[in-house]
Amino acid sequence: MTRRLRITILSDNTAVGRGVRGEHGLAFWIEMDAHRVLFDTGQGLVLADNAHALGVDLGSMEAVVLSHGHYDHTGGWAQVLRAAAGSVTVYAHPEVLAPKFKRDEGGIRDVGMPAAFREMLMAGRIPRVWSRTPVEIVPRLWTTGEIPRRHSEEAITESFLTEREGEQRPDPLLDDQAMFIETDRGPVVLLGCAHAGVINTLDHIRSLLSETPIHAVIGGMHLGSAAPERLDWTIRELRRFTIGRLVPLHCTGQKAHAALGTAFPDTCGGGGAGCIFEF
Repeated sequence: MTRRLRITILSDNTAVGRGVRGEHGLAFWIEMDAHRVLFDTGQGLVLADNAHALGVDLGSMEAVVLSHGHYDHTGGWAQVLRAAAGSVTVYAHPEVLAPKFKRDEGGIRDVGMPAAFREMLMAGRIPRVWSRTPVEIVPRLWTTGEIPRRHSEEAITESFLTEREGEQRPDPLLDDQAMFIETDRGPVVLLGCAHAGVINTLDHIRSLLSETPIHAVIGGMHLGSAAPERLDWTIRELRRFTIGRLVPLHCTGQKAHAALGTAFPDTCGGGGAGCIFEF
């Protein structure tokens, strides 16, 4: 089993600690035994500076895993390429390259990855592995692959769009995936945005690992605009997993964060860029 696991949050909407800044984005630095992996890159405004402030050597990364193709998880690509000491492989779902938009009161706006990064990946100028199924990045560190949408309560209600055959259509965000690390106390789960649903994600991981307790869940849960009924349902369902530590980040939303803290006072804690978790 893994002997040492250290997770540093390099990008999040909030920040803690001297010299660390926040942005609307998310990025995790994973140190597992001798391996170094970056999960998401944030929006690109703080990644390198926060890494420097926290003593993280981005040049030591072996791989970059993308949770999905939105700009706030892929925008730090240029900082990654500048820091990389050698060739770094990008792992993602193939739909990560699909054009991505969002419709809101201000109209339709592009929320996809930077065009230059997308072009480099499409052209194969960066080593990449596309997979719809789970991939073991290094021993005991996995992507979930595409997450089955079992629960209608977690249907996407926001107006995310993609482009197919020259037309903008609803984006099912099939590229959404999480990561999990196998430990002797159960998996540590890292969520990008959980567009597929946090309960769908945890059910999928449990199906891959059998009925094991979840040691920790850290990341974005995309509950910022969730109706009270969905939030109540999510809290009820989370009780099934015997989660040892719960850390809502990024797109979870303030109301949902407060509700989760009330429901799980002994296990739910704060996070933010600059936080370090050791297991």
